[in-house]
Amino acid sequence: MVKAYKQEHVYKHPWERVTSASWRKFTDPENKSVLSHILDVNTLSTSLDSSSGKLYATRAITVRCPWLVRRIIGEDICHCVESTVVDAKSRSMMLSYRNISMEKFIEVEENTRYDPHPDNLNGWTVCKQETRIRIKPLSALASMAEKVEQRCADRFLQNSAKSRDVMERICKYLEAESSSFSV
Repeated sequence: MVKAYKQEHVYKHPWERVTSASWRKFTDPENKSVLSHILDVNTLSTSLDSSSGKLYATRAITVRCPWLVRRIIGEDICHCVESTVVDAKSRSMMLSYRNISMEKFIEVEENTRYDPHPDNLNGWTVCKQETRIRIKPLSALASMAEKVEQRCADRFLQNSAKSRDVMERICKYLEAESSSFSV
């Protein structure tokens, strides 16, 4: 059983501002209460490919499990890896997330991409997100797998909406910050 969904959101901010906000969303202290499921974020590696101009980054993210997963599996936290590729030349940022703990029970993969919006290349950014959640069949979970997947998907959708709100707030902050420098 696999639960999958796609979302698309248009930020009315330029790509450079939105991608800057993306880097800050988990680490900004004002977001701790909104993104309370994010417990810790650590950068594991960064590298710049000088020939292509692409930036590669890997971060470890620790999240609080949804209540139903905690109740059934007995785990409170889940460790994830975020892999990011930023191509400044083509103005594209791709993020891939996957869990690296509880893999015997659940697999979560999320891919997010930020690109300039085709209708306003220098003013708007389109965010496309795809998420896949799969509960692995176990005799204890088989009858509940669909409910757990749906609950996880619902929680991911809620957290995604919170994340968009955080991104919008950071973009407005960055916009105000850049306006004060241009005076």
